[in-house]
Amino acid sequence: MEYSVGYPITEPVREAIKFIPKQVWTPAADADGKIREGGDVAELTGLLDLGSWPDGMRIIVRRERPHPGAQLSLFEERDGWRYQAIATNTATGQLAFLEARHRAHARVEDRIRHAKDTGLGRFPSREFKINQAWLMATALAADLTAWTRLLALTGDAAVLAACEPKALRYRFLHVPARLTHTARRRRLKIPNSWPWAAAIVAVFANIAAIPQPA
Repeated sequence: MEYSVGYPITEPVREAIKFIPKQVWTPAADADGKIREGGDVAELTGLLDLGSWPDGMRIIVRRERPHPGAQLSLFEERDGWRYQAIATNTATGQLAFLEARHRAHARVEDRIRHAKDTGLGRFPSREFKINQAWLMATALAADLTAWTRLLALTGDAAVLAACEPKALRYRFLHVPARLTHTARRRRLKIPNSWPWAAAIVAVFANIAAIPQPA
């Protein structure tokens, strides 16, 4: 089984980074394989004592120019780079690919955090069956939220895409709208004063545009 985990920037790591020659740094990559602007990666494996780790463990470090206003450590302020490291047991593959693969794991952590905010973080009962039903409802809600983000919160609705579950419930799911029936058609009336009214209309338009299954 191959895996990668975050690795702390400890004092030995900082000392190892100082010994990396400039020509060893190679451009970092995004998840789509394109070069990540302003980012580089290098391997620290041979510069660290990894005797307590399993055989074959590798340490990869990425440096990147921070965005304006970012808080840097004293070490990072020395040269103006922000550093992040990972540990992986994958023996083959370019460093840029391995580091980008690990960075994509952040999406998994986001989904777990969203599920916890949707109900996974608190069970309502000491009874197993009640909690089992609660967990199933939570999983359905988390899946529906994730698919809504992917398929509907685009274009004019993109303003809602970055919302955490609590904000999404307030701005979209709990909107004070009214559902009416006129001429055999259902109409959702959203108050014009609602700040996200245009985005909500765009959400329903995006959903309606999804092709019907064959």
